[in-house]
Amino acid sequence: MELIGFAAAILTTAAFLPQVYKTWKTKDVSSLSLPMLLMFFIGIILWLAYGFLINSPSMIFANSITVVSSFILVYFKIKYSKE
Repeated sequence: MELIGFAAAILTTAAFLPQVYKTWKTKDVSSLSLPMLLMFFIGIILWLAYGFLINSPSMIFANSITVVSSFILVYFKIKYSKE
């Protein structure tokens, strides 16, 4: 079952990374919603905590990376919205 979890983790995490890259390169955050990003970030933190509680390596792996990438998007949204 963890193999299925790792496959899902890789796909869902990888799907999020192009948005982070595009935002970093273009500095265009106009289409990003700060409330959505904050809710997503908090949700991912909760999924990460849940992964630790149930000792699921695939959940820990995916959500660790996604916490970082979603934090970066929140940071970009705040930083580039002021420019």
